[in-house]
Amino acid sequence: MSLRSDSPAPLVVRARWYLIGFVALGLSASPAPAADIPDTIGQRMQPCMVCHGPEGRATTQGFFPRIAGKPARYLYNQLIAFREGRRSNSTMAYFVDHMTDAYLQEIAQYFAALDLPHAPPRASNATPTQLARGEALVRHGDRASGVPACTACHGDALTGALPAIPSVLGLPHDYLKLQFGSWRVGVRRALAPDCMSEIVSRLSPQDLNDIAAWLSSQSVPAAAAPTAHLARPLPLQCGSDPP
Repeated sequence: MSLRSDSPAPLVVRARWYLIGFVALGLSASPAPAADIPDTIGQRMQPCMVCHGPEGRATTQGFFPRIAGKPARYLYNQLIAFREGRRSNSTMAYFVDHMTDAYLQEIAQYFAALDLPHAPPRASNATPTQLARGEALVRHGDRASGVPACTACHGDALTGALPAIPSVLGLPHDYLKLQFGSWRVGVRRALAPDCMSEIVSRLSPQDLNDIAAWLSSQSVPAAAAPTAHLARPLPLQCGSDPP
């Protein structure tokens, strides 16, 4: 599997064909009266559901992240990153290539406002030792390597923080591993200083796998909204979360 994309090529190709079929159905059917198709942001976001699931809630499987309920500034930053090439995914780049900043903000605000149930986590294949190591890194970091705890930035409940730090719960194990790998080899980049790139470069591949295994095996709390009261400054400077 190549790390040259945020999602594996077979899934991207499959998603493209789904979208082509979606469009083809619309073109081949008899035109519906304009009044039957409301011109709302929710209606315009229907193609996003092909990959990200109904209403952007996704599942705990595969390589597509949940986008419902993420902070609007975080979602906006990711859309800009796809448009500007800091994240590499040809399908996402195609969608956002000609969208204005204002429209990307509207998309981000739409998905951020969704408050939907989370799917239960999938059972992990990791060993108890690996899960314990993953939890220790998430909650306490690794002082010897200069790695802060994940909770220091993503909140004690790991559900993110306003304005731009995402939740790291409710994400598929494969997606987490792929993002860690993408940061490690420079395929995924954030605004400088890129704190996540710095953190993953200080951890071993096994450490990153253990973190992904533990995070993906955790249930999402009922009150999963991003916190607005995260202690600042952060342990590392992050360009995507300015003061």
